Amino acid sequence: MLANFTEDKDLGQIRVIASDMDCTLLADDGSMPPHMDDLIRKLDAAGITFCAASGRPNYTLAEMFPEIQNQMALMSDNGAAIYCRGKLIYESLIPVEQYQEMIRYTLDDGRGCPTVCGIEACYIRSCDERYDDYFRTFYKKIVYMDDLTELDRDVNKYTVFFPDNNSEEVYRETYRDAWSDRYTVTNAGKMWIDMMNPGVDKGSALARLCEYLGVDIADSCALGDTYNDIQMLEAAGHGCVVANAEEHMHAHADWLAPSNNDRGVVTVIDTILQAQKAA
Repeated sequence: MLANFTEDKDLGQIRVIASDMDCTLLADDGSMPPHMDDLIRKLDAAGITFCAASGRPNYTLAEMFPEIQNQMALMSDNGAAIYCRGKLIYESLIPVEQYQEMIRYTLDDGRGCPTVCGIEACYIRSCDERYDDYFRTFYKKIVYMDDLTELDRDVNKYTVFFPDNNSEEVYRETYRDAWSDRYTVTNAGKMWIDMMNPGVDKGSALARLCEYLGVDIADSCALGDTYNDIQMLEAAGHGCVVANAEEHMHAHADWLAPSNNDRGVVTVIDTILQAQKAA
């Protein structure tokens, strides 16, 4: 059983905090913790960089932190793009012919909705517009197309949406074996399968961010709850799963934090700031 994060004796050494968004920083209702901007400012003043680490695209993350994005880092599309204090420091684009192959595979499989995550917008089939309200939670800029196989845009992530909540089953049955030898393939909750270029995940992105900042990754803290957080939790010097994470996620972390609805990320941040002052 994981120990409570408050037993970590080295919290005062942390210089980078990377947190997943959905079901980690955000409550189940999608709400941001109150006064999060002020907390990020406190971290910045203390020499600690806060990073929002998400499968969401950068333009959506930027809208979630409109007043503070230049005092933090944004890790979008599971690490396919990294911005630090408003500057793009890393980007990994999927070649057109490769994401077109992914689209055709999904269409042939018939169990999911192909969702192509471009730099400027998300591209989705017109026939899937019935899920628009849900899509808009994650993608603020959507272009609906009759034929996705005609798409030719800069893309850094390919995603499949499963409205029947069966992405984990489909991943195990088909996508993992069909694609994982060529791409990074992961579940992002029960409704999504994400595909990025090889070597792209939240863990490698955390390493890139730390290198850019001149911080030892041992002095980083990561918080997450599900599959696409695993590499980040394992890469960080201090990996914390929130209490609402499924039990299997405990194997990939060092510590247990309070749940998302109990604002566990805020509790961890407050404790890190207190530990730094006491150091």
